[in-house]
Amino acid sequence: MLIANRGEIALRVIRACREMGIATVAVYSDVDRGALHVLHADEAYRLGPAPASQSYLLGDLILDVARRAGADAVHPGYGFLSENAEFAEACAAAGVTFIGPPASAMRVLGSKTKARQAADAASMPRVPGSVTGLADVAEATHVAAGIGYPVMLKAAAGGGGKGMRAVSRVEDLAAAFTAASSEAERSFGSGEVYLEKLIERPRHIEIQLIADEHGGCIYLGERECSVQRRHQKVIEEAPSAVVGAELRRRMGEAAAKLALSAGYVNAGTVEFLVDAEENFYFLEMNTRLQVEHPVTEMVTGLDLVQMQLRVAMGEPLALTQEQVQLRGHAIECRIYAEDPENHFFPSPGLITRLIQPSGPGIREDCAVYEGWNVPLDYDPMLSKLVAFAETREMAIDRMLRALDEYVIGGIKTNIGLFRRILMDEDFRAARIDTGYLERLLAGEPVGITEQVPKDVAAVAAALFAASSKREVVAVADGVEESRWAVTGRREGLRL
Repeated sequence: MLIANRGEIALRVIRACREMGIATVAVYSDVDRGALHVLHADEAYRLGPAPASQSYLLGDLILDVARRAGADAVHPGYGFLSENAEFAEACAAAGVTFIGPPASAMRVLGSKTKARQAADAASMPRVPGSVTGLADVAEATHVAAGIGYPVMLKAAAGGGGKGMRAVSRVEDLAAAFTAASSEAERSFGSGEVYLEKLIERPRHIEIQLIADEHGGCIYLGERECSVQRRHQKVIEEAPSAVVGAELRRRMGEAAAKLALSAGYVNAGTVEFLVDAEENFYFLEMNTRLQVEHPVTEMVTGLDLVQMQLRVAMGEPLALTQEQVQLRGHAIECRIYAEDPENHFFPSPGLITRLIQPSGPGIREDCAVYEGWNVPLDYDPMLSKLVAFAETREMAIDRMLRALDEYVIGGIKTNIGLFRRILMDEDFRAARIDTGYLERLLAGEPVGITEQVPKDVAAVAAALFAASSKREVVAVADGVEESRWAVTGRREGLRL
């Protein structure tokens, strides 16, 4: 099987294949020649220069590599060609299995506008707004006037916060429309955008599902993805702290109904906005594996990638909905090479030191190593750190312990940001919504509790730093030694 991707997701798929006895083929751009996914695969082939448009987005070239390598299937991971219906069709025409939904289902549910039409047909509640792409600013103005401000412009062909603009007044709509459309064109090759009502302070809850070729479809619980920055998820959890069994059932059954109505096969995620009264509204469907799939794997005990492969082989699902059991709580932090103190600018460069966390309940999906040069050409995510425990509170504490162990030298990262979030009283009490992180970063009250005064926090930090310093009592050959080390050696000699 060829993995048409890079980084940690390519390595994740390679590991699943190895456990199943499937040989793997990696592809790489020039800057990824020494990447871990290349080193771990059974074979590896060069695609081209670093820009994705000259390498990872070249479907014809990837299929040519598949032909030369004798690959039977292609796994697209997420991003790049993962939601490209034309690439899925090209795979089928070349006699190569595409690990994902059929192109027909992808066209219905992968397009945000067509997915909204499918949601209407399935009688699923959705956010008010347009169900087709907007022709121009005049149409956008008309739709916005009908549903009322604030509104949100969104790219029809993709997600991840690209091509999205919030608009609170009619005077700003024209500029936002142009900006959203241009960004959508650059990111997804389509400038089509649609418009919907901006629901204020909702929670972002998504349902993971998987369907087979025999009419079987099950949902694997929900994920809470409300901690976001500029519409990009930062922390994900499973299960949500506010979703009970009844709401989970209603959302799961609605998601499965939508997927089955479109002839969906393989793994996918239906995303919802949920208000304070537990009303849920269809947002979109991601017709691929999600970045945050590990938290679902941790609480279900299932391997989603291997389930994808078995479905693609034509096997029926190995379990029923009644057999799906959720256990414990999992939290995922997306570790990025970026500088939170400099407007979150990317921080590419050489990793000069890497100490990775481990221990009970810790999982890290990572594809970097000490000595790796993080390129500027792609998404700056370095790893996905996951903590699993019996309860949410225990998972948070376990994650904090893991973050304290994590050392990445040579570049800036957002590790410190996660400590700030996980120690925040409102996050720990699950008082979060999609605007929570932006308010926290702005220094505004994020929930119903008061924030710790900055001077108190500064004093506490200083005391902690002082108490954490080692007392150096000896220097030998330029190496500092602490009192406990000297004493321990002395006592050992006495024995």
